[in-house]
Amino acid sequence: MEETKEVTTVQAATTLISTIIGVGVLPLPLFAVRAGETGAPFITLLGIGIAVLGLLIVTKLGIRHSDQTIITYSEDIIGKWLGRFFSLFVILFFTILTALAAREFGAVVITAVLLETPLEVTVLVMLLLAAISARNSMNTFAYIHNFYIPIILAPVLIIVALSLKNANFLYVRPIIASGFRDSFYGALTIAALFQGSFIMTLLIPSMKKPQSAMKAGLWAIFISGGLYLLIVLATVAIFGAEEMKKLYWPTLELARTTSLPGNILQRLDVIFISVWVIAVFTTIFASYFLTIHSIKQLFRLQDHKMLAYFMLPFIFVLAMIPQNIVQMYEVIKMIGRAGLMVTILYPMLLFLVDVMKRKRRKKSEAT
Repeated sequence: MEETKEVTTVQAATTLISTIIGVGVLPLPLFAVRAGETGAPFITLLGIGIAVLGLLIVTKLGIRHSDQTIITYSEDIIGKWLGRFFSLFVILFFTILTALAAREFGAVVITAVLLETPLEVTVLVMLLLAAISARNSMNTFAYIHNFYIPIILAPVLIIVALSLKNANFLYVRPIIASGFRDSFYGALTIAALFQGSFIMTLLIPSMKKPQSAMKAGLWAIFISGGLYLLIVLATVAIFGAEEMKKLYWPTLELARTTSLPGNILQRLDVIFISVWVIAVFTTIFASYFLTIHSIKQLFRLQDHKMLAYFMLPFIFVLAMIPQNIVQMYEVIKMIGRAGLMVTILYPMLLFLVDVMKRKRRKKSEAT
């Protein structure tokens, strides 16, 4: 690696948290309720479990190859050409993920805030901001995430905590309210919202103590997953499962119905939207950064900066493909579930092959 190892364990954890908590915060309860009705919190918990499994595998692999990213060590594990072939899928997936996150951001903004602003403008502005920021080094990347994490976490936790005073926990009973098939697909959709944790593959080679990456990852999943679970629990307990099916962004409605004690501020949705914009930026920034760094390593380029603007038009075009909000969320769910093959099954395959190769090597050395 050309960069010094300056990323701390805390910075790695905060980077993961701010990457995971992003645009998916708004539709999260809707995805969970459609899959599990009153059992939405249980579905969310299952999704978090799947996400933990994926992060553990990616982190374990990264620690075993602490000076490389998945783009480079995959070539050592399964061969140069096969590794590059699968790396193309990783790059393609995170390119699409960046585009869909930007499109979802644009859809929310022109619907809830800037009603007269063209969709293309909001999407392009966010992508341009991410492209400019992605030209920085890994250390600056980690510092940016570390700076924004209190601004993201504190207001959301306060809003969720204040909203619980209006909760009716009868709305979350029975705890398991759907069949195995619906629960499984719902859990996969929720797990897809944690795919930003794949940025760990890029963080480990720049960490001062790569062995502490597991600790950082577990703390990140615990905090971000706990926040997601609280949001789903609060929205279901306040609106009820049937009412939530009519809302595209239940979390935004939760903020609108919450006020500070003493009516100091009767609507917190303005604060929430401001925080959400920052959270979306950090998520898109991370996936954009991961995309261009992966391309740089795949083609053995000296620098990633020129790729930041080069990829911008491609990502923008992809972002504008969905025709409307309904189609956009159908694409997001489909791509998200399919992407689990890239973020969980592929690293699992690499891990199994790597373990077998090392065992075989030890046997041959012993003989």
